[in-house]
Amino acid sequence: MFDEKTKRTLFEVARFYDRKKVGDVGFLGFRRSTDLGKLAACLLSMVEQRLLVPEKTLFLDMGCADGRVNVLLSYVARRSVGVELDEWTLEEYAPLRSALEAQLKRCALPFPPDNIHLIHGDTTDPSLHEKINDAIDVRFEDYDLFYTYLTMQEEFASLIGERAKQGSVFMVYGLEKILPKFNGLNLLTEKPLQGILALYQKP
Repeated sequence: MFDEKTKRTLFEVARFYDRKKVGDVGFLGFRRSTDLGKLAACLLSMVEQRLLVPEKTLFLDMGCADGRVNVLLSYVARRSVGVELDEWTLEEYAPLRSALEAQLKRCALPFPPDNIHLIHGDTTDPSLHEKINDAIDVRFEDYDLFYTYLTMQEEFASLIGERAKQGSVFMVYGLEKILPKFNGLNLLTEKPLQGILALYQKP
């Protein structure tokens, strides 16, 4: 389980980013932001179920946008890796993180650990994962936990089913009432955690 300081940090990070969410309306309406408050609550449940092991789990966000989910997971995972196809979106990571660290300093809470690795590219491209392995010594087959906010969920599920290791978990955010089935993966949640997150596992 998390100690109280880690819990406070997770929810402070969530509050910071949730005040800067991208919604369904307007110029960037196609790029919705994860509700980190809900996701943080899901992480507590996943730790209890041993689906997420603090400081051991290797995490991959398969479409990380500005890296906010990676920042949250950095406090939990051994490595928090994100891949994003739109380079301009990744450019938002640094200024947001700088502002976050100023907020954490005011609250006397720890900064994100030095285990975040964000990469511009296509998650489905095998050569990209070769480059990641060369850079940080993590293969696609090493990850324990995968994440997407609805985007390309079928393509990512297929990739996980084909290449990920046994027991790895796929988190799909943004699902509510209808939970899809994916070949090669077992659905772990009868109802989405926090009404929004479905979990799948490779048997």
